[in-house]
Amino acid sequence: MSNALNYLLEARPEAMTAYFSFLKKSETHLDIRTRDLISVITKVAVQTEGGFRQYLTRALRNGAMPNEVLDALLMAFPVLGLAKIVWAAEILLDMDIPEFRPENLDAEQTWHDVTAESEIPMEEPRWLERDGRHLFVYRTAEDLRVYDSRCPHQVTDIPHLALEGEHLTCPKHQWAFDIKTGACVEKGSRPLRRFDHKIEDGRLLAYW
Repeated sequence: MSNALNYLLEARPEAMTAYFSFLKKSETHLDIRTRDLISVITKVAVQTEGGFRQYLTRALRNGAMPNEVLDALLMAFPVLGLAKIVWAAEILLDMDIPEFRPENLDAEQTWHDVTAESEIPMEEPRWLERDGRHLFVYRTAEDLRVYDSRCPHQVTDIPHLALEGEHLTCPKHQWAFDIKTGACVEKGSRPLRRFDHKIEDGRLLAYW
């Protein structure tokens, strides 16, 4: 929440509480994905970049597909106009979310070959690039985890240089994660996205 909203909540708690209560009641009969898509459109309408990035991330997390996001924006063309849709597309290009790349828009999820099992060190994080996606891999004697390098806050691609030991910090808003578990340990509350994986013929495969 912004500093301005925090200020209004403190200065006028009754009015702001009523406002947020109204917002919650107004969406009672909408499923969460529809609510998120509407929120994305409203952020484009007022051209709030941070809000657009955040609500886009939430919409994707709650099941919206990239094609649905694009369709929602284009369906809102009479209200938004071309300039604002292009503005949103520029931000999407800057975010470089793999699922929004034209070649991936209609792609079905599948297993991807990541690396040889023998190349994964024990209790030492490894950063990899496979099929246009960056990954962090962490292995123990009992478990192996494959994480998306994208921060769950605004889908920022966290570089391998942001890793210090087993502590990974997103450079944009300083959300920090324990690479052993994927848990967010500073600033935010959501964990790193974890991909399903399997070992097959000595190779690590991940599903996305």
